[in-house]
Amino acid sequence: MHDGERGADGSGLPPYVKATVITVGTFDGVHLGHRDVIERLVARSRILKIPSVLITFEPHPLEIVNPSAAPLVLTLHDEKLEVLAETGIDYMAIVPFTSELSKFSAEEFVELVLRKRFRMRELLIGYDHGFGRQRAGNVDVLRTLGERDGFRVEVAEPVSTPDGHPVSSTSIRRSIAGGDLDRAAAGLGRLYSVTGRVVPGAQRGRTIGFPTLNLGPPPARKLLPPEGVYAVTVQTARGPVGGMMNLGPRPTFGDTATSLEAHLFGTDGDFYGANIRVDFVSRLRETRKFASAEQLVAQLRLDEREARNALTRLGIPGNVKG
Repeated sequence: MHDGERGADGSGLPPYVKATVITVGTFDGVHLGHRDVIERLVARSRILKIPSVLITFEPHPLEIVNPSAAPLVLTLHDEKLEVLAETGIDYMAIVPFTSELSKFSAEEFVELVLRKRFRMRELLIGYDHGFGRQRAGNVDVLRTLGERDGFRVEVAEPVSTPDGHPVSSTSIRRSIAGGDLDRAAAGLGRLYSVTGRVVPGAQRGRTIGFPTLNLGPPPARKLLPPEGVYAVTVQTARGPVGGMMNLGPRPTFGDTATSLEAHLFGTDGDFYGANIRVDFVSRLRETRKFASAEQLVAQLRLDEREARNALTRLGIPGNVKG
């Protein structure tokens, strides 16, 4: 996958690419519905023997159009890139979403951005997609433009979870905010995660036998599950490792700041400065204050046993036995 932003026409596409098949969207979460659209895009690209292009936006359009309604995001920029890198698309274009772009009509967006800049021959979109000013570029409008200007429009139908609910970024955000990680994972097709850089902590964990990796605070735009203790899998440069993580304050030590600190099972070493990804497996309990460090340690031993059981039950890799 090439991540293109610039070129003679601003597309980032090489000059020998004369035609493309395109999909457009925010793709927040890159969930199963998005994956279906992308798989169709890649398949169509191979049939036509022209490159596939996924166009997405930074920041989320609502941050420009209606900031008060802008949602917290499921995937930050680098997190989205990580997931999309595995999809088989040829090019991804990140278009800066500006107030000027928000004023484009659907027709202007199709002509100036999709056709002239990105050389679109065919367009593949989700059933509920809309772009252009006030999202007026719906399926019917796009098909009318396609018939007039000679490009094909294909619409992907909704994808549902096993319980019959249509997959959407909105429904997944609702599940995560409510702590329903299983439902969120069902819509995402993978565990929900947060990425960050390992930073120095207070090193209290070492003194009580539970050393931890401390992540720097994620950007304010990142949606996190409710505070609590979680069974997790930590993706490191050394491979996946099972563990447990506290998300929130550390009230036993009088620390009210929200933190993310993970204890890895059966793994030691210096991870300072490393970028890691933490996958949420299940919520074990709420964050609470203990009367002493000894009581906290006793609870952490119970948490570890429950976290290991959760990892084993779900067949999660990285459940290293200590």
